[in-house]
Amino acid sequence: MRFSKDDLVSALRRDEFVPYFQPLVELRSSQVEAFEVLARWLNPSVGVIAPDDFIPSIEEHGLINDLTICLLRNTFVAACDVPDRISFSVNVSPAQLHDRRLPSMIAGMAAEAGFDLRRLTVELTESALLEDLTLAGGVAAELKTHGIKLALDDFGTGYSSLSHLQALPFDEIKVDSSFVRTMVQSRQSRKITSAVVSLGHSLGLRTVAEGVEEASQAELLIWHGCNLAQGWLYERAIPADRLKEVLSRQLHVSAQSQADAERKEKDHGLGNRPMDRASQLRAIYDGAPVGLCYVDTELRYVSLNQRLAEMHGISVEAHLGRKLSEVPGFPFEEVEPYLRRSLAGEAVSAVEINASTYDPGLAASTPATMLLSYQPAHDEAGEVVGVSISVADISAVRQSEQKLLTTAEALRDSEAQLRAIIDAAPSGIVVAEGPTGTIISANPRAEMIMGCDLSPGTSWSQVVRQAFDSEGFSLLPENMPLLRAVCHGESSKNVEIYHRRQDGSARWLSLSASPYYSEDGLLKGGVVVVQELDQPSPSAFQRSGCVDYEAPAA
Repeated sequence: MRFSKDDLVSALRRDEFVPYFQPLVELRSSQVEAFEVLARWLNPSVGVIAPDDFIPSIEEHGLINDLTICLLRNTFVAACDVPDRISFSVNVSPAQLHDRRLPSMIAGMAAEAGFDLRRLTVELTESALLEDLTLAGGVAAELKTHGIKLALDDFGTGYSSLSHLQALPFDEIKVDSSFVRTMVQSRQSRKITSAVVSLGHSLGLRTVAEGVEEASQAELLIWHGCNLAQGWLYERAIPADRLKEVLSRQLHVSAQSQADAERKEKDHGLGNRPMDRASQLRAIYDGAPVGLCYVDTELRYVSLNQRLAEMHGISVEAHLGRKLSEVPGFPFEEVEPYLRRSLAGEAVSAVEINASTYDPGLAASTPATMLLSYQPAHDEAGEVVGVSISVADISAVRQSEQKLLTTAEALRDSEAQLRAIIDAAPSGIVVAEGPTGTIISANPRAEMIMGCDLSPGTSWSQVVRQAFDSEGFSLLPENMPLLRAVCHGESSKNVEIYHRRQDGSARWLSLSASPYYSEDGLLKGGVVVVQELDQPSPSAFQRSGCVDYEAPAA
């Protein structure tokens, strides 16, 4: 559509060209950060005319500065009614970027309206830089002296983008909408978008995605670490009288959105920027005590850590680009089925195999037991793009387990031997735990002497509930040798008692007890040796008046 110069000049005089504003939204919090200024022609006869229809005629008739003055003057006025944190961005044409008057023109209008130019971003297209980069660079540098930020628009669609980023002091790059709109369906678009965002972060530039129309696109952009987005998903371009409405509406949800963003960030546990994540993951990768690697769908090494290289006895560089089957020491045939399962999307854990690992001391490979796990790696669209493999040398663990088994068997043998010795002893032996005096074990001889069952769990206090000392006085169980050993750690030797058994018969006994302790010195229990006395001395006992005493026959 072509318009005459007279029609355009008349429209400019009648102030029919007005700014519309499309929000730039912070992806993680859904908070409006800025507005891009877009021109609209409110033609009284036709209605609203889009910029693609009239901008070519404006440039053809040399009226682009007049249009910019009109848009910026109205933008600066509208900006007075929105919070200072909100910034605005405006496009300038290639012709304007070669006009040395542009910076002073913008600065004059801002001063007149009381607008802080640190809230303004000027967007440049790559085509604006091709004709005279030196002159464009001079104008751009002067814009920066006024506090104005610079953005490179439609990045990736022009020529010599990297040289332009290096030559001019940009603050922001914008991912072209053609990549954003197709990134869900096209892996190539996803890779380009990811590359642009990563490049921006590596250069310290803010990244903005244009043309976001679907939530799935926004999710992918968040995954890639993009900062801002604009598009119909958030809001179409709006007139100045709706700015407050849009800001008010988004403020109601921003608090919850911010909380959700913080929760997601906390869940991930790593910084948001892809370059930060890469550095952090690299440090984890290299510092891991196990071998780690990533292979592509062709089972070629893409990356690996130093630990795995040491296991194989060759350098990291010698692995890269080679297939697993080509690396010595890797039992490819044995693990290939697990790799294929992982490439099909299955996570396979804790596969134990016999392999070999390189021993630098011997300068040779030695047999080893390995524990491998395979985790499929998905791209942002869920497609399997490779497998992450962890390799742990568990040879020492298996050797320790074998030693423990051998030790346990030896202990069992020793225990059996000790049990046999105790059972064959001519004296009664009773073991009790402290502080209760509950019997743990007793040999058959002890049961015969005491005249009762001494099974584990029996209380020693019940076994010796009727006993007398050599003076004929009744003995309480807690004052007898075994309980003094288990409760107080006291040893006693050859203590004579007169014991009435459960069947009513009585015997003279000699008791010797000792405590035993744990490795850390805690009193655990006691052991008592019981012997039956054939010829005790009865004189004192006879005088005590204990009527049930019968002297042994001469």
